[in-house]
Amino acid sequence: MKTGDLDLTVQIASDNPTCPDENSIRQWVDGISGNSPLHGEMTIRIVDKEEGTRLNRQYRGKDGPTNVLSFAYNNNAGPAQPISGDIVICAPVVEKEALEQNKDVRSHWAHMVVHGTLHLLGHDHLDEKQAEAMEALEQSIMAGFGYANPYNENDH
Repeated sequence: MKTGDLDLTVQIASDNPTCPDENSIRQWVDGISGNSPLHGEMTIRIVDKEEGTRLNRQYRGKDGPTNVLSFAYNNNAGPAQPISGDIVICAPVVEKEALEQNKDVRSHWAHMVVHGTLHLLGHDHLDEKQAEAMEALEQSIMAGFGYANPYNENDH
């Protein structure tokens, strides 16, 4: 289904009760782009622990599931270039993190969608400067949704 000029596919392969609905995911993705709608193709797949563990081992060489994995197929994405990639979000990890970090589960879901999409747009956090820039952008986007700063424990 189209979201602006973005062909976004949402796959919910988890029965976790905290999973957001497809409309919420689409609203979060739409909110990332601001006045410059994203264009291209993107899939967001929500998975359970088993699939999350398998993918994390296969692509990152790490045991256990992680919250979000991003697979960019176009490293030049941005306002002028189409986005192309997949995001995998592990539902039980998102739920567990929200509880452990005393975060609103819905806002943590939004943050995972934002975080993964920003990776597809070429943002990263490999060094301190990149991390600061990406976190500032995430904070701004989350504030636009009316959510607390995802990196400030005092805001939750």
